[in-house]
Amino acid sequence: MPEADAISGAPGRGRLAENILTFCRLLRASGLSLGPGSVLDAVSAVEVAGIGGRADLYWTLHAVLVSRHEDHEVFDTVFQRFWRRRAGAERLIEMLSPVAVPMAPPAAKPGLRRVEEAFEGALAPPQEPPGEMEVDARFTASDTDVLRTRDFAQMSADELAEARRRIALLKMPDDRARIRRLAADPRGPRLDLRASIRASLSTGGDYVPLRRRGPRERPPPVVALVDISGSMSDYARPVLHFLHALGTRRRVETFLFGTRLTNVSRALRHRDPDAALTEVGRVAPDWSGGTRIATSLHLFNRDWSRRVLAQNPVVLLVTDGLERDADDTLAREMDRLQRSCRRLVWLNPLLRYAGFEPKARGIRAMLPHVDEFRPVHDLASLEALVAALSGPSVPVLRRGRAYGLEAVI
Repeated sequence: MPEADAISGAPGRGRLAENILTFCRLLRASGLSLGPGSVLDAVSAVEVAGIGGRADLYWTLHAVLVSRHEDHEVFDTVFQRFWRRRAGAERLIEMLSPVAVPMAPPAAKPGLRRVEEAFEGALAPPQEPPGEMEVDARFTASDTDVLRTRDFAQMSADELAEARRRIALLKMPDDRARIRRLAADPRGPRLDLRASIRASLSTGGDYVPLRRRGPRERPPPVVALVDISGSMSDYARPVLHFLHALGTRRRVETFLFGTRLTNVSRALRHRDPDAALTEVGRVAPDWSGGTRIATSLHLFNRDWSRRVLAQNPVVLLVTDGLERDADDTLAREMDRLQRSCRRLVWLNPLLRYAGFEPKARGIRAMLPHVDEFRPVHDLASLEALVAALSGPSVPVLRRGRAYGLEAVI
């Protein structure tokens, strides 16, 4: 690898650089996006800062390698396991600070599945490839069927990468909606005098070929409101990949909300999905924090609804509805949102549970004001969403009245 050559070629670095390089490879395998420059910066930062203890090493590497809030837990788990496993922190401390006293490693945290796989795969000795047989059997037909219904929160790093690839290949909705502007149509109901006179010039005025205009159709725009609180973080990222793919075929406006409302539409229009998601994480600092659904909907209705709902779009509300301070304000803002759009679709990952019941106050306040209530926890649910958006707006699956809930405004 170029970064390995650059690090190994630097004089005086030795085992320090090798350990940090291996550590960065584990972070990559666990889902962090790190470029070669980040690895070189990490080595330089450790050399310049000097290490007096495990905490110094931790925060020096953290400052260089972690740029998104949601990556903190992965970094913490990989750090504790890697440096405890190799006793590497103590060795680096001895190398860089001769007066340092080794510290006992802290108690281990429960590892994430992607971190577990990174340690099993990235640190395993490389095996020789078998002969000339080149068969990619990572995802067989049965594996693909299983992947369709595997919960996003339970996917490994490889499975998430495959899920993102399949999301990008989804056949997006082909629904059309009439707009006010007219287009040329030989069977249109309106006579286009200007086009007819222009066409008569080619005949020298001997006769006037009649040109007509009819209603114009185009895919309706989509506005997405995505909850990025701690309980939704595992589902928000696949949904954002879906919205990125959808944005290549129609206009999509995307807002993230946790403790604040953030418009990430411009960031999500980047052609590369990984770069788009990286930029989204940069402009949304409240990722994996708390949630204030009522406040966020109020801010959207007050500041953005006239600008982004003017063309009567489809609105996708992606949240689990677990609002601690649910009151009449939440129901009122939901009612206003529903009345302002063509179709309000609530996507809730809690519907993955067969025995789901709307017991939470927030869910009971929101449910009567949506047109459709759908799951969004796996690839199959996204495929079903595409099929639903391609058809007419019909109250399918679970709605407020199905649970005995009526809208009260």
